[in-house]
This record gives sequence, structure tokens and C-alpha cells, in this order.
Amino acid sequence: MNRYIALLRGINVGGHKKIKMADLRALMESRGFSEVVTYIQSGNMAFSSQQIVSSELISQLILDGFGWEVPVLLTTPQEIREILDACPFPKEKKEQSYFMLLFEPPSEENMAITKTYEFPNEEYFISPRCAYHYCSDGYRNSKMGAIFEKKLKVPTTSRNYRTMVKLLDIASLA
Repeated sequence: MNRYIALLRGINVGGHKKIKMADLRALMESRGFSEVVTYIQSGNMAFSSQQIVSSELISQLILDGFGWEVPVLLTTPQEIREILDACPFPKEKKEQSYFMLLFEPPSEENMAITKTYEFPNEEYFISPRCAYHYCSDGYRNSKMGAIFEKKLKVPTTSRNYRTMVKLLDIASLA
């Protein structure tokens, strides 16, 4: 049995692409997935499958079931653990950080360009899988958070530290 974590991008934001988590769980279970667990309305889900699953499959299920095109970043509990463990910030900053998970590795050139940006009270580190971002003034006041995707030229989906830890919790319910 394979355990997956799916991060849905851009649902239930500002009243757009509304998907109730109970309906998402029901859809997944009706398609043969088991041990489906969701966390908060922003599209965090863990599930098990006997089959190898792709992001495209989950996106297509959501399109068929709800009528929304939703990018899905599909990962595993092990990959989330590795991303958390690789966070370069000390504990007190790590626990206040945001993790921009990258749908694909950015080019070296785009990573280099992005790394030239500096803003007061902000620190970040970019790896091929994640842009780690700490802003002492809070994420809402961040300037860098708004430009990662544009400068790296790859889609991202952001989660805070608490959500990343919770993803591991819900994935361990299997």
C-alpha cells in the first residue's frame, strides 16, 4: 500500500473553486482510494492506494467530480519529512516559516536570478523542491513571498510550518 499527500493549489480561496473537504474525501473513496484524511479547507489530503498514483490523475478526478481545474502537487510523507528536515533556519525561525513547494525543479539560471533579491526582515533559501521563507514581519507583509513563483518560473503551493507538520500527522493515520 502506498501512502500519498496531495496538496491542492488555489481551492477555497476568496470564494473561488469551492470544494468541501467532506466531498473531496467522498470522491476519493468512491474511486477506490482508502484512508483518506483531509486537513483544513485549503486542500491538504493524505490517502492510500494499491496503485501508483499521479498528480494528473488526482487533478482529473477533481475536474470530473467538481468541474474545477486544480493543480495538484502529489508527494509522500517521506518527502515532506525530508523537506522539513532540510529547512536551513534555526527552530524558532523554522516554526514561523513558509514552505513554497515547487511543482518542478527550477532552472539553475532562475534560481540564481531569484537569489539576487533581498528585502528587509526576510530570509529565504531555495532548493530544487522547496523555497523556504522566513519573514519576521509576517507572511502577509512579505515582499519575497509574492515573487518566488514569478522569478523561479515554476508553479508553487505554500504551506506554513504547522501545516507541514500536520501533513505528516494525517499521513501517519494509515
